[in-house]
Amino acid sequence: MAEGRTGKPRGRWRVFHEKFVVEERFMSVQARKNLYRLAVVLMIAGALLFTAVLAGVLLRGGLSDGDEPVRSWLLTLRSEPLTTVMIILAVIFGPVGLPIIVLVVTVAWAFLAKHAWRPVLLAAAMLTGVVLAQLIGHIVNRGRPPVDLMLFGADHTFSFPSGHVLGACDFLLITTFLVFSRRRNPRAAVVGFVVAGVGVFFAAVSRLYLGYHWMTDALASLAISLVILGAVMAVDTWRTARIRGEQVTGTLSKADTGED
Repeated sequence: MAEGRTGKPRGRWRVFHEKFVVEERFMSVQARKNLYRLAVVLMIAGALLFTAVLAGVLLRGGLSDGDEPVRSWLLTLRSEPLTTVMIILAVIFGPVGLPIIVLVVTVAWAFLAKHAWRPVLLAAAMLTGVVLAQLIGHIVNRGRPPVDLMLFGADHTFSFPSGHVLGACDFLLITTFLVFSRRRNPRAAVVGFVVAGVGVFFAAVSRLYLGYHWMTDALASLAISLVILGAVMAVDTWRTARIRGEQVTGTLSKADTGED
């Protein structure tokens, strides 16, 4: 059983309670303002991109004019080795593989970390993405590319947006933010987001290559994910970022108080 600072065993209820105490962190006034501004920019950019993509899909013009040329070009790149790679990516970011990965990551993170705020926030963001994808998909009700050109079995469900791509975007981008927002190494954060961006790119390309989505389906998923990422950034900053002198209601992260 866990022990407190006095060396006396702590009750299970106290351990459970402390697990869900939000871990706060000190930062400068400017740093907190920058996080809020970035969150707003991401949400606005995502909303504008989604609006442009949706308008093109509904009006059969605009960005959707690139759907068929991109699909036709990807058809010329098909080969057995590349198809195998793309299928592996589709399985990893699919409706079976990705939920398992998310479940393992969130449960392990919540169990191993002192506080469960960040893994719970990640799980809530992922669930939000799933709900939005289902709602938007049924409302727009867009058909997929021709079934006879799908390389991993027929799929007759809605095409807009891509659930695979949205899940990959949410998991990679939000996890990267939640991890590197507690680090004081901007270069590491940049590298982390570059790696996440590469993952998002290949998740999207795999769905287009295998013939399951149009280019605008993937763009819509990215747009939705940017909105969710901005919302997560704003909520996390509001709940955890403190300026010195402000009241602390949880516990302070050692990484942001100068402690070892």
